[in-house]
Amino acid sequence: MSFMERTEPHALFEEWLAEAEQSEINDPNAMALATVDADGMPDVRTVLLKGHDERGFVFYTNFEGAKGQQVLATRKAALCFHWKTKRRQVRARGNIELVSDEEADAYYNSRHPQSRLGAWASDQSRPLKDRQTLVDKLAHFEEKYGTEDIPRPPHWSGFRILPDTIEFWQDGEFRLHDRVVFTPTGNGWTTQRLYP
Repeated sequence: MSFMERTEPHALFEEWLAEAEQSEINDPNAMALATVDADGMPDVRTVLLKGHDERGFVFYTNFEGAKGQQVLATRKAALCFHWKTKRRQVRARGNIELVSDEEADAYYNSRHPQSRLGAWASDQSRPLKDRQTLVDKLAHFEEKYGTEDIPRPPHWSGFRILPDTIEFWQDGEFRLHDRVVFTPTGNGWTTQRLYP
């Protein structure tokens, strides 16, 4: 069945992600995340998708950094996956909800100890005098917590994008691409083909 004939986007996304995991050299779960700052200016950066199900797309961050502050202020975001080897793209946008403490703790505890300590040491997005300052802060928190039971910082958790649209794009010959957008209806999804 062609992806253009599908009626539910989440299973299709999982299939495309699984295929990208077989072909992309690095980070098939990398996505461009777009937010808006307090002045109404768009801001975009690459983050890693750390969870996906029928509710939406999950990523984790420091709430005190620019990204976290922007998301908390607007509770909206957009994302874009681009898998060059597959010549595919998926875009989604929607409102944001916080993940549960249980979800955040489970993911945080699955991370390498140095990454967990880094969540304490990094004053994300703020000016840094030099790299040694960061190294020293990391050493401070390693001395404080060790490398085993490192608690999750209160300013670090996850967001879930609850999509109000999900668009799938497949490259076509002579730029005659295939595009379909899924929109939730409350009890399912509607689909609409788009011109390339």
